[in-house]
Amino acid sequence: MAGLRVAVVPVTPFQQNCTLLWDEATREAVVIDAGGDAPEILSAIEKNALRVRALWITHGHLDHAGAVLDVRDALR
Repeated sequence: MAGLRVAVVPVTPFQQNCTLLWDEATREAVVIDAGGDAPEILSAIEKNALRVRALWITHGHLDHAGAVLDVRDALR
């Protein structure tokens, strides 16, 4: 039975949580709060063979949005 999966990627020296949420069957995913360390986030996306459909930001502080543009650009 397929379902939703989640992985937390700690980012920056402060270890904020960037969350990957995906459908196990389709591998379609969202990235939530990409606050930094774009290469680590991209590595987790690749490791899990995900197809990112959206980048979600819970609020605009740097520790939640700092790597959004880098991740977006790398996924284009």
